[in-house]
Amino acid sequence: MYYFLVNLSFIDLCYSSAAIPKLLIDLLSTHRTISVIGCLIQLKVLLLIGGSECQLLAVMAYDRYIAICHPLHYHVLMRWSVCCYLATFVWMFSFINIIIPSLAMPIRVCYPNKINHFMCEVLSVLRLSCEDTSIQELVIFSVGFFAVLLPFLLIMVSYICIISTILKIQAGRRSKAFSTCTSHITVVTTYFGTAMVTYLTPQSTESSNQDKYVSIFYVIISPMLNPLIYSLNNREVKKLLLNLFNVVFYRNLRT
Repeated sequence: MYYFLVNLSFIDLCYSSAAIPKLLIDLLSTHRTISVIGCLIQLKVLLLIGGSECQLLAVMAYDRYIAICHPLHYHVLMRWSVCCYLATFVWMFSFINIIIPSLAMPIRVCYPNKINHFMCEVLSVLRLSCEDTSIQELVIFSVGFFAVLLPFLLIMVSYICIISTILKIQAGRRSKAFSTCTSHITVVTTYFGTAMVTYLTPQSTESSNQDKYVSIFYVIISPMLNPLIYSLNNREVKKLLLNLFNVVFYRNLRT
């Protein structure tokens, strides 16, 4: 599980690094512009990272399924070589499923080319096209099905099996078994909820501020909360925070 958490941390770091620095520069500047090359690079990186996180969360759900439903076979089914293959599959599948279709369908941008967004998000850039984008929108929806909805369905199936297994074990061990999944469930709910609203719902022809508000959750808030969510589920971290709170509390009482 910690191996996949390292991959998730790297993805969240890349996610934030691709959008937040440019956003901070724009907030401090009156000329909020970005070059065409810079916009394309940001768009492709965000697509690759976003798709990879969806696949990785599905792989982490599979890891929890094996750990709870087949604990005696866990060290065999989830040995280091399998974990490496799964992590490689996450990146390769995301590249083939997301980046290659986007490269195969370039768009012609009209002027004025003003994006109603704080980053080069694919749907916002698509609204700048001078041509009919119905085919591109259909491709985005199809890619969104494989990159977002399909991993979410696999996660749901995994947790249905996990919950059915937990209900069969002793009552005293249920909370311990389920506590290993609470962090992952929280991250999945936060990330997939906003991603599906963005890419799997009908899009209006005009750019709206709703896209910006929704994307804040999966670009900024979710990567920021993920380390905190997983850390608070760790006994050592909770014990350290409790000791730190006690020290600060008693120090304030003395003063």
